[in-house]
Amino acid sequence: MDLQVGVKIVLKNREGEYLVVFRSVIKYPEVGGKWEIAGGRIEPGTLLLENLKREVKEETGLDIEGEPKLIAAQDILRPTKNRHIVRLTYTGEANGEVVLSDEHTDFKWLSLEEFSQLEPMDKYLKEILDKNLI
Repeated sequence: MDLQVGVKIVLKNREGEYLVVFRSVIKYPEVGGKWEIAGGRIEPGTLLLENLKREVKEETGLDIEGEPKLIAAQDILRPTKNRHIVRLTYTGEANGEVVLSDEHTDFKWLSLEEFSQLEPMDKYLKEILDKNLI
């Protein structure tokens, strides 16, 4: 089984709003369009936070401010693809203008209440919200 590690981050701005991005159906037809948070797979041999900062910059054009805090570790098992993904989710802050990559087609800055009611949402992100980890 192939083991991969992913890093994601719940980004908050100075106004106290959280960033969500909408996954591209064209780029990811197997997963479909869902609201999610920025992040992706790590490149082996590079530090977790370096990967997180790179993914955020690539996907949103934003720079993470300060030191992100790890809030969750989740197993994503994909037996049909012979894949086990360990997803590490952080919280952190970022400010500036969002510039999306082709991985996402839309973004929103939302209050925590708006964020928690967003649909359709990535199920692993929903689990974090349901457990009040943010």
